[in-house]
Amino acid sequence: MERAKRDNRKSDRGLVIVYTGNGKGKTTAALGLCLRGAGHGNKISLIQFIKGEWDYGELKGLARLAPEVTVKTMGVGCVGILGDKKPMEEHRQAAAKALDAAREAVFGGRYDTVILDEVNVAVHLGLVAAADVLDIISRKPADLNLVLTGRYADERFVNLADLVTEMKEMKHPFQKGIPAKKGIDF
Repeated sequence: MERAKRDNRKSDRGLVIVYTGNGKGKTTAALGLCLRGAGHGNKISLIQFIKGEWDYGELKGLARLAPEVTVKTMGVGCVGILGDKKPMEEHRQAAAKALDAAREAVFGGRYDTVILDEVNVAVHLGLVAAADVLDIISRKPADLNLVLTGRYADERFVNLADLVTEMKEMKHPFQKGIPAKKGIDF
């Protein structure tokens, strides 16, 4: 399947979008782009760098958007939190595979939008080199939209981006001892 044919209008230029910050909603914002793009018949690839091994509601919802939206959950769990006891090397290997999948999606010519979910966290934790992500950003096809999500966005990603949104936590149910809620948090 080839990427949708486009004319040379400036509005067809692909964007680099970064959703970052300590607040909730970064992945959710990217999923909103999936929904909107799928509604227009765009092909979207979502590659998850950190998430994995949980029953995420978003995966079930995104499956309903196939074939426009494809999802690869490449992580082996939430690194260092929520009872994660896996060795960092296992997380690094999973992130390396996710980076390979990202390159294939970005440069394969099949997608209009590629979302690298939690890639900012993967870079922050040293699972992926910032230089590798910078290379993808700098060489992406001109009409491809590239979305990077996760806390701790590298300043160089922010500087190269066309759109940056920082989610700021003002209040969270965790502060009241309320655990993650199915359908809201996962």
